[in-house]
Amino acid sequence: MIQFLLNQELRSEHALDPNLTVLNYLREHVGKPGTKEGCASGDCGACTVVVGELHTNDQGAEQIRYRSLNSCLTFVSSLHGKQLISVEDLKHQGQLHSVQQAMVECHGSQCGFCTPGFVMSLFALQKNSDTPDSQKAHEALAGNLCRCTGYRPILAAAEQACCNKPLDQFDSRQADTIARLKSIAPAQTGELNSGDKRCLVPLTVADLADLYDAYPQARLLAGGTDLALEVTQFHRTLPVMIYVGNIEEMKRIEDFDDRLEIGAATALSDCYAALHHEYPDFGELLHRFASLQIRNQGTLGGNIGNASPIGDSPPLLIALGAQIVLCKGNTRRTLALEDYFIDYRVTARQDSEFIEKIIVPKGHALFRAYKVSKRLDDDISAVCAAFNLKIDNGVISQARIAFGGMAATPKRAKSCEAVLVGATWNSATVEKACVALAEDFTPLSDFRASKEYRLLSAQNLLRKYFIELQTPHIETRVTAYV
Repeated sequence: MIQFLLNQELRSEHALDPNLTVLNYLREHVGKPGTKEGCASGDCGACTVVVGELHTNDQGAEQIRYRSLNSCLTFVSSLHGKQLISVEDLKHQGQLHSVQQAMVECHGSQCGFCTPGFVMSLFALQKNSDTPDSQKAHEALAGNLCRCTGYRPILAAAEQACCNKPLDQFDSRQADTIARLKSIAPAQTGELNSGDKRCLVPLTVADLADLYDAYPQARLLAGGTDLALEVTQFHRTLPVMIYVGNIEEMKRIEDFDDRLEIGAATALSDCYAALHHEYPDFGELLHRFASLQIRNQGTLGGNIGNASPIGDSPPLLIALGAQIVLCKGNTRRTLALEDYFIDYRVTARQDSEFIEKIIVPKGHALFRAYKVSKRLDDDISAVCAAFNLKIDNGVISQARIAFGGMAATPKRAKSCEAVLVGATWNSATVEKACVALAEDFTPLSDFRASKEYRLLSAQNLLRKYFIELQTPHIETRVTAYV
């Protein structure tokens, strides 16, 4: 059984189809059709809901952390121990919520189909903001698309909603909601079981290892932003899933003198502060990683584990020399991330083995990263590049260069690196290294970019890296476009 709060109503579910998304649960099972399906792929934001969960802040106080999610990509099993809030829950005692009122007064809606998603993103923004902040507003709304209103009045609504925000029913009920969430906090492995399909929800790494050993055919579910597409887009059935999002051990970020250790189930939005502090380019790229809704769900381990050739984090991690810790039963092994990727969607992971955490070395001062895409926000890379050199007295002593989008896997440019190591760091060396990139990669052409464009972009990004290191005041990192 799993338990969660539907606004303030306790829901206990056991026999639901584990392949059921929160979107369809709301619309078909509990009669709340305000949440809309626009794309069923996490691109448009029409289905945005907010999930609240217990969180201990930096001062040690318990509070509820509210996060916007795409309900079309969220399986119901991930709600275990949390609070689900949909657009119907905002109006209270006949009065519109302040974010809804702001949308009305600022004329932020026309056809209205996308409006519930915008309202829920604004609600999460308001809960997580103390004052109006245009940058945060743009980030909060980047995953919500509108085809008829235009964004200026919606951004005006965001400013109004976050300016002198009034207390609402969620504030007045906060203590009670915290108590209720604590009362339903999972104490043992949960399960949804419809007879022919099941999803198991372990609470510890040890339990996960035992379950995965017992069900090696199971699909591991973390954020589900990639896995859920198999259900929503390809109409496949997932007979057995194991949800890892309730394993606190796999959601920790530990900061050591020489490294960061990031649990594989850590949401990308939770990775931002630590990675941005150590590597600003990594943080900036995370800001361009899909939408805030996706970053609130998707995990660093999932972005690695799905072995996509266009995943944004692997090239950066490879260039930094990151490692992953793989767990199977009581056995663990540490593997260089670059050795994890074997071929297209093929990895070195053994049966019943899973990524427990990612180890990111510190201290690489010349690390830079770039993403080339058709849109600045919420878009997939045509080329993603990461450069990490060590230069002593003008001579390159170490080089790690990795690309995504250039091959069947995220991959180091070893011929390029060979040209660089031992050479003087100057434009002539860079040009030789650019030629060597053609030996490292034979990219494909697709709807994102042609093979010629990809190779030229990769070469130009190396040139860009050289120029920026020479004249750091003109840096324009991670902002390239196709």
